[in-house]
Amino acid sequence: MARAHTAYLTRSTVPARKALQAAIDALKFKLTLDDGYAPFETSGYLPCTLDGEDAGFDLRFADVEADAPPNLAAALEGRDAAMKIRWSGDLREQLAALVVSLALAETFGAILHDADTDKILTAKSLQTQARNLAEEM
Repeated sequence: MARAHTAYLTRSTVPARKALQAAIDALKFKLTLDDGYAPFETSGYLPCTLDGEDAGFDLRFADVEADAPPNLAAALEGRDAAMKIRWSGDLREQLAALVVSLALAETFGAILHDADTDKILTAKSLQTQARNLAEEM
């Protein structure tokens, strides 16, 4: 299973911490972002709290590359900012990454792409993965 994907948004829709936390809260997962999250400034491990315990994932911001794969390029529709999300094999990290990605897709219109498979990830598939993973934990 892939341990990374990228969320593509327009720069103007990349959420501040408060807006992203509100989107996460609306999903009914007990995930809290660290106060250190800042659009285009966060680079590296982003601590989170998941159901009262430590969790987190690697987050890096980048500009959209001009040579995007054809499948992705057709879907981007002017999105010019990339949020590269990566996690380890830890289930808590994976769930934290999935919940943030789901919030980005559902609330801020992010397109999520798995570069390993060159597939666009749907919000529905992310939600299913996140719910199943939460039940396993």
